[in-house]
This record gives sequence, structure tokens and C-alpha cells, in this order.
Amino acid sequence: MSAGDPYQTLGVARTATQDEIRKAYRALAKKYHPDLNPGDREAEEKFKAISRANDLLSDETQRGRYDRGEIDATGQERAPPGYGANGGYRDFAEGAQGFRYGGGAGGGGFSQDDLGDIFGSMFGGRSGFSQRPSGPQRGQDRSYALTVSFIDSVLGATSRVSLPNGSTLDVKIPPGIEDGQVLRLRGKGDEGSKGAPAGDALITISITPDTRYTRDGRDLRERLPVDVRTAVLGGPITVPTPSGSVRMNVPAGSDTGTVMRLRGRGVKAHGKQEAGNLYVTLEVHIGKADDKFREFLKSQAPSPDLAEASQGDSK
Repeated sequence: MSAGDPYQTLGVARTATQDEIRKAYRALAKKYHPDLNPGDREAEEKFKAISRANDLLSDETQRGRYDRGEIDATGQERAPPGYGANGGYRDFAEGAQGFRYGGGAGGGGFSQDDLGDIFGSMFGGRSGFSQRPSGPQRGQDRSYALTVSFIDSVLGATSRVSLPNGSTLDVKIPPGIEDGQVLRLRGKGDEGSKGAPAGDALITISITPDTRYTRDGRDLRERLPVDVRTAVLGGPITVPTPSGSVRMNVPAGSDTGTVMRLRGRGVKAHGKQEAGNLYVTLEVHIGKADDKFREFLKSQAPSPDLAEASQGDSK
């Protein structure tokens, strides 16, 4: 994995959309996250590299500056075109103390401000020329990956992210968060310079599937076995829900596929979003039949359809 070009680091084309960049980062972050590769220094370095690449490319302004060659892959300013030994300036002349300056294509030479910039950087700003001050710089955003359980995504929780430098960050998971959603924590990225604000932490959420529940918007669905007696005669059953078990009555004459609703037992209410519902689909299980049940079934007259089928088989 390249440590240079952020497009190569994420494995995307330079024309990639933000959605393609986000998907590529999410897949790589899941693979190389330090929590999933404890003690693996190579995986940790790769995670840092893809995080830096995502930080740059997910910011449209920074991405544009990188594409134009104004900054490098780390976000640092590049030298202007023509600056340096291979910059392309023509008509170089030798000056005092062996310093070289060039007139450039237009032949106008450096201005006093230009010389002030160069000599100021060489001698710590003590050249006597005017020097352009560097303004405050906002801290860079940092990207992280966080895996949460299905139940935490439904009810909300506080989870802890392990950062590459060994520190941790507590992240509040709102109820109803979706897989792939990105949380932005203001001011939790890199510190700014000269009083500028810090960058943000961008947390990409992955949700582990649940063996019992599936999600449909803010509603949840589950399948629940019931015995024949309860299905035929009706009666109370215990229904597991994300927020705890509840009792509900099964209507008499229910069958496999009967759906019952528990109001407010889906995704927890949050902000202006109301709580979802839990829909329970019954599955009738016969279980182990005892002698009385067998005798009862034997005593029942077969249906006309079954009798006709039996006669047809005997012919």
C-alpha cells in the first residue's frame, strides 16, 4: 500500500466520487484497524496511512489543492512552481556569497518581497526584508472506524475508540444510527496552529448483525416459536425485545406467519424521531407429541380431501 499518493493508498481513481472514497476507506479501515490487529505494527501503519489519505480526500477543499499540486499528501504546502534547483527558472545569475537568483520567463527578477521570503527562511527572518506572516491554520480532521453491536445501534450507547497514538476517545452513539454512517466530533482532530480551531474526528460506524432481530427503518422484526396448544387456544407468551422481555397474548387460532405488533419496542426515540415498533412473526412448533395428543389426533375424522387422496392412492 503506497504511503504517498492518497488515491493509491485508498485504491481509488483520481475521478472517484466521495461515496467511492468513503466505501474504500471503510473497507480498508475494517481490515487494518488496530483493535482487530493487536500487536501488528504493519497493520497499524497501514491504518494510519489510509486515515491520512481519507482525511485529505474527504475534504473537498484539501483534495482540490492536492490535485492542483498546492499541497502534498500530508497536507503540507508545496514550493511554488519554479522554486528550487529543478524548478525551471531561466537566466540564473550568481550573486554575493554564492546565492543564485533567476529572472524567470518574464525577465523581471525577484521583487523585494520575494527575496524577503527566501532570505527570511534562510536566516530566521533577520534579513531586513519584509516577510509575509503565515496565518493561523485549522487542525486536520482525523478518521477512525468503530464497530458497534446491533442492540447499541438501536438503543444508543457510549463506545470507546482506540486511537493510533494509544489514547482513547469516547463516542456517543445515537439511537437509530445506520451502518456506514459517519459521526463528526467537533474539535477532536489535530490541534490548530496560532489559535486556530482544532480539526474534527470523523467516526465511520459499522454495525454487527444480530441473530434475532432485523431492522426495517425504525421498526424491528423477529421470528418467535410458539407451541401448538398456545397457537390453537391462545394465551400469554414472553417476547424478547432489545430493551427487555415483555408478555403478550397470542390470539386463539393463530398459525405460522401470524404477525403481532409491540408498539414502541423498535428503535428508541431520539430527537424528533419517534420510537419504532417491534413486529413478531409466529412460528408454530409441534414439539414432542405425547400419547394423549396422538390419541386425540387419531380420534379426529380425516378431512374429505385427505379421504379422497387416500382412496386414490389405493387404486
